[in-house]
Amino acid sequence: MRNISDIIEAHLKKIIERNQQNQIEIKRSEIADQFSCVPSQINYVINTRFTKERGYLVQSKRGGGGYIRIQRVVNNDETALIDELIRVIEPKVTQAVALAVIERLYEDEIITEREAKLMHTVIKRETLAFQLPLRDEVRSRILSAMLETLKYEEA
Repeated sequence: MRNISDIIEAHLKKIIERNQQNQIEIKRSEIADQFSCVPSQINYVINTRFTKERGYLVQSKRGGGGYIRIQRVVNNDETALIDELIRVIEPKVTQAVALAVIERLYEDEIITEREAKLMHTVIKRETLAFQLPLRDEVRSRILSAMLETLKYEEA
C-alpha cells in the first residue's frame, strides 16, 4: 500500500502533466486540507520528491497570498541534461541523490526500466561496501562513468 507522501506526489505530478506549461501553483494549506494531513507533510513531499535531480524547480512566495510553484524542467537536449546531472553528482553523491538521478533518466525515457534497475544495483550502499566518504566518492565515479557512456551512446 502506498503512503500519503506517494499519493500526494502522484497527485501533484498528474496535475503538472495535464498543464501545458509543465508547472502548477499550489497553496500548501489547500493541498493539506485536500489530503487531511498537516502542511508540513506537503513540505516534506515537495522537498524530497520535487528536487533538481528529479527535474523540478520549486519556488515559493510566503505570506497570505503565498504559493508554491512547481515546474517540471523539460530538457530537449539529452547531452546537456546528462552533463548537468554529472555536475550535480560530482565529486561525491549520496545514495538518495543518485537514485533521484536514475529515476529522472527513467522518467525522461533516456534509460529503460532494466537499465535503471542495473544502475540502482551498482550504486547502492550494500554493493559499495566502503566507509563514508569513500562510498559517496566511488558512487559518484561509477554513476558519472555510466552517464558519460549514455551521452556517447545517444550521439
